[in-house]
Amino acid sequence: MAAKKNPQSIDSMTLTRIIRRGRGSVFVPSDFLDLGTRDAVDIVLHRLEKKGTIRRLARGVYDYPTEHPTLGPLQPTPEVVAKALAGRDRTRLQPAGAYAANLLGLSEQVPAKAVFLTDGPTRTVRIGPTTIQLRQTTARNMAAAGRLIGLLIQALRELGEDHITPQRREHLKRTLPANERRELLKDLRLAPAWMHPIIRELAEVSP
Repeated sequence: MAAKKNPQSIDSMTLTRIIRRGRGSVFVPSDFLDLGTRDAVDIVLHRLEKKGTIRRLARGVYDYPTEHPTLGPLQPTPEVVAKALAGRDRTRLQPAGAYAANLLGLSEQVPAKAVFLTDGPTRTVRIGPTTIQLRQTTARNMAAAGRLIGLLIQALRELGEDHITPQRREHLKRTLPANERRELLKDLRLAPAWMHPIIRELAEVSP
């Protein structure tokens, strides 16, 4: 019969794991359930929060904050929070909506809500001024998750066909790596028909 872990060993192992993850990492209690019970893990995280070692971002969401010499603790990026929310199974994530457009530089407005499509459960948390939402969607919408084509489809869908101006097309040509643009045609079938001419234009890389 395995020996029961004592609270001190759980404290020590939890802290070690957090430090190994590094500054800027985000985690949830379920990330430590191999070290002890949920109640024990919650107690350890609460203790570390009280010491100022970690920070509670929202209910059940913590980070090991990056410290800026002037600004103090920095907020984690929405992507890091979303990956933590996705859980240990690491369900797939795909930035969507205004957040996807912002990531590609097609919109200068920083959205108050960062939406990620997922094949896992829907979940929403508010971190500072930003709402981060994991929104369960169809298998088709997740088919290109994690690739440039997926991000591009979501960004173009957010803007709409009438707003994909020549200036925005030129911006994408300047900022997207040529080797990645060449790969876009492999997944052309995943995009709506109205996007095909835009994607083909982006994929035409000059020698």
